[in-house]
This record gives sequence, C-alpha cells and structure tokens, in this order.
Amino acid sequence: MTSTSLPSTTQVAVVGAGPTGLALAITLAQAGVDFVLLDKLAEGANTSRAAVVHARTLEVLEELGVAEQLIATGLKLTRFTVRDGVRRLLDISFAGLPTKHAYTLLTPQFETEAVLLARLRALGRDASRPYEVAGVEQDERGVTLTMRSGETLRAAYAVGADGMHSAVREAAGIDFTGAAYGQSFVLADVVMDWAPGPEEVSLTFGTAGLFVVAPLPGGRYRVVATLDEAPLEPSLDFVEQLLEERAPGQASVKDLVWASRFRIHHRVADHYRAGRLFLAGDAAHVHSPAGGQGMNTGIQDAYALGRALAEGRLETYEARRRPVALRVVAFTDRMTRIATARGPLLALRNILLPLVGRIPAFRRNLATELAELDYR
Repeated sequence: MTSTSLPSTTQVAVVGAGPTGLALAITLAQAGVDFVLLDKLAEGANTSRAAVVHARTLEVLEELGVAEQLIATGLKLTRFTVRDGVRRLLDISFAGLPTKHAYTLLTPQFETEAVLLARLRALGRDASRPYEVAGVEQDERGVTLTMRSGETLRAAYAVGADGMHSAVREAAGIDFTGAAYGQSFVLADVVMDWAPGPEEVSLTFGTAGLFVVAPLPGGRYRVVATLDEAPLEPSLDFVEQLLEERAPGQASVKDLVWASRFRIHHRVADHYRAGRLFLAGDAAHVHSPAGGQGMNTGIQDAYALGRALAEGRLETYEARRRPVALRVVAFTDRMTRIATARGPLLALRNILLPLVGRIPAFRRNLATELAELDYR
C-alpha cells in the first residue's frame, strides 16, 4: 500500500512510518494483527539523524527478524569515552555486558529504516503514503482518522508514532510535560581524519558545551554539539571551526555530507493511552541526544505495544514503558547538564569522574544504562 488506495477499516491505525512505526507494524504483522501504517511523506527520510543502536534494541530487532541485516550495515564499537578537551576522564566498555550484543552499533537511521521496511515488505505489508492525518476522533467502538486529502480510515485503535508534534497526542488531549533546553544543537555527518580514531564514541566536555563524535560506516563521523545559537544550515566552514574549537588539532575535515540545526526538549507524555489512542516513540518522549537513546527507546516502545495489542494486554503498556522514558529523560538530562557544567562545578566534575571511573561497578552500571539492558 504505497500509493493511492487506502482501506476503509482496520484493527490498528499506526500514524508515522519512522523506526517506531515500522517496528510496531512488523510486530503486528508477525502476530497476524491487521493494521494500516500511515505516513505523510511520499518516501522515507534519507538523512542519517539517529545513528546509535544499543544492545537492548538489537535484542528486540532479533525478535523482529532484522538484527542480522542491520548489524551487517554498521560498525560494532565496545568503547564510549568521556573527555575534557583532549584529557581522557572516563572509559566505558560494553564488552562483557550480559547480552550476545555486547557492543553498540553505529549505523545511520536511513539504513535502520530501510532494513525495517524491507522486513515489513517481506511479510507482505507496506506503508501507505502520502497520507497526512488531519483529524482523529474516537468513540466507544473505535477511532476515525480523517486524512488531509479527504479519505477516512476507521480503526479499533490508533497509535501515534508521529513524532514530537503528534497529531494523535493532540487529539487524545494528553499533556507533554517538560521543557526545552536553552541551547541549540548542531548535527553533522562529515568525512574527516579524527585523532581518537574510529574505534570509540567520544563525548567531550568543555566550557562551550556538549560535544559528541561517533564513527559511521564508510569513513564518516557523526558530530553533535550544543551551541547558544547555531546557524539554521551549518556550513562546512562552520563545522570545521566548531571542531577546531571543541577538539583543537584532533580533526581534519574533508567533506560535509549533511548538517542540521535543531532544538531539544526533555518531555514525557503524562499518559501513553487515552481510551483507544496510544503513543510511542517521540510522540511519547523526547530528550537530549547525549546517550543516543531516542530511537532505541521508541523501537522498544513499539515492540512492547505491538505485543500488548496482539495479546490483549493493553493495560500493561503504559505501566511498562512510561517509567522507562522517565528514566531515560532523567539520565540524558544529567549527562547534558554535567557536560555543560561551568565554574566550580566544572572543576569538581573533572576531579570526580576519573575517581569514580576506577570503580568497576560504576563503569558497568553506566554501560548497562546506556545499553538499556535494565529495561527488559
């Protein structure tokens, strides 16, 4: 269903065909639950955006039959390093975690979406595009979704996997509690020579703010940085200057593949369900990219909700997944605030981190939190 035809009825309407919506659709397809997957774009996004797939998500993707294909497209890394400038403060290793995926996988989001979509099509299903949902109304017996183009779809349940500005969440009347960070974020994919090399993800602290460099397949690197006010469309010169300021002498940029500015919020929906309407992924929670956990938490939401819909355990979904989002938001907020500490707090941070980093239990717990293995 990629073109103009839209069925009139279904069991579950899934709004949004990003990683969360695709994972939910696969879960429902495997369980034999009828659904329609809607997306307002004529085709999937081709930018990389989320680039990290953590261990728990890989376990879920195994259940969906796509882990092996996705792993083949990415880089396996076992080390996450925290620095202040060039000074190494803390090394976190994923090796030895209680999972067959004792690493983090680096692969651009469009690869993740492509693998998920191929799996969905192998199951005989597809996304319906382009259909933008303009209205959502529920009653005692179901939900009516009205497209901007005029078509309607009747479903027993509807799921908002349609991002931070979710039409489903708005229709459900669910508040999105939280706030925005004052700084803006720059996200860029570059080809460069990087002194720390492609064997680790680097989180660099500094008075200017948070700075992350992560290797990607094909010799590329993902750069994420906070700034008081970033340009709307960061240029190659801007990214080169940013790297020189945040990591002097560490990078030699050869090409800018893609760059964007965005603002980050830390918010969690007050509820994940209102009657026959459900939320998952960024429609339910948004947070700092410091730990690379946004897409991961959304895919895990999708799997949990799909199983709950298939098994008639709808009351368990919010109870299982909302506490996870609260924990992820709190964790990434702490990481962001520690990274952007200034004054006396900066000096205290740089003293304490190397000290606590010598404690094996601290390093193991931090790796487990990043990998989301406690969220099983």
